[in-house]
Amino acid sequence: MTDTRSIEQRGLRESATFDRTTIAAIQRAADTGIYDIRGWGAKRKLPHFDDLLFLGASMSRYPLEGYRERCDTDVVLGSRNAKYPLHLDTPVTIAGMSFGALSAGAKEALGRGASEVGTSTTTGDGGMTPEERGQSKNLVYQYLPSRYGMNPDDLRRADAIEIVLGQGAKPGGGGMLLGQKISERVASMRTLPQGIDQRSACRHPDWTGPDDLAIKINELREITDWEKPIYVKVGATRTYYDVKLAVHSGADVVVVDGMQGGTAATQDVFIEHVGIPTLAAIPQAVQALQELGVHREVQLIVSGGIRNGADVAKAMALGADAVAIGTAALIALGDNDPRYAAEYEALGSAAGYYDDFQDGKDPAGISTQDPELSARFDPVEGGRRLANFLRVMTMEAQTIARACGKAHLQHLEPEDLVAITIEASAMARVPLAGTSWIPGAGF
Repeated sequence: MTDTRSIEQRGLRESATFDRTTIAAIQRAADTGIYDIRGWGAKRKLPHFDDLLFLGASMSRYPLEGYRERCDTDVVLGSRNAKYPLHLDTPVTIAGMSFGALSAGAKEALGRGASEVGTSTTTGDGGMTPEERGQSKNLVYQYLPSRYGMNPDDLRRADAIEIVLGQGAKPGGGGMLLGQKISERVASMRTLPQGIDQRSACRHPDWTGPDDLAIKINELREITDWEKPIYVKVGATRTYYDVKLAVHSGADVVVVDGMQGGTAATQDVFIEHVGIPTLAAIPQAVQALQELGVHREVQLIVSGGIRNGADVAKAMALGADAVAIGTAALIALGDNDPRYAAEYEALGSAAGYYDDFQDGKDPAGISTQDPELSARFDPVEGGRRLANFLRVMTMEAQTIARACGKAHLQHLEPEDLVAITIEASAMARVPLAGTSWIPGAGF
């Protein structure tokens, strides 16, 4: 006889260790004999910006009137050594996402949206496309271990150069681009065989430490006549030491990417089990800069899970000069759009859950090289949507800064924050709400 009682009525209880997601992963590995590859960033629950709150002004602090008093948002990046640092109207920048991982139209849209609001976008691995350069007022050129598409002419055509030593989703690991996304154009730009899986190197081939990095930075300065700011990007792990070494090597800007940062493709076990949360990385980076006496002279850009203006304001209150967004930018362009719900379902996913960017079957036409799917995406409309999102993020951050009595986003400080969990308090190094206690402080 069939037992018609519910799971609860039968007294069944799911294991916290072997939950259904874990069981499914074991079964998939047993069926296929290969590890799981996916995009996006860490999905496990981690201490994040939602665990912090601002202390708005009331009596002991004086707020600013939003309609009468200014709250500036501009930022200068790369003023330490470069002849021409970047002057941005908003501290919200676009992180590196490659042509190959994204369609040419998506790269164009990122440039359009960023330029409309006066901020920068970044090439990602795979080189510089005419679409992106043509629509980007401020374009940062990523110099990665793969060197795909790298040439001195594009270095000179860029407005800044970002040396990538690590990425938050996969610090210590290289990138992946599966063969179905290596079209004839992508293969040509990367000097790769068409249709063959590609895995980038996990470290730069011509140096093994910070002394070599210093030599490379000087080479890049010479190639570009000392005009361009030089960024160094690290995945958040041993952040305190990495930031110090980057500064000693001559970086103008340090980019720290937490483990909530996304990727087009890497091993799921890497995404979920390597690196540290963005919230834990920022205070370490700031401490390193302060101890070297270069906080604000060497700018700090933070990325990894930035979703809204509150996240921007909190990152800046903890000491960042700017932030970079990737996943949020793709969603703003139209990724995971419910209008493609039936097609996501046909792929075995759903709008809001789709993370199989490596397969190149994105119905929205954003993370694909399929010409039919790419044709669905309108870069002009995508750029408009991204610009709207960036404006909203900036206004939200301004609203919070004014509420804290600050006339510039960079005036926000840790004193404006409290935490609502012990973990976030310890990581962010701000007091637990209602107390003066910071777990671990002084130890």
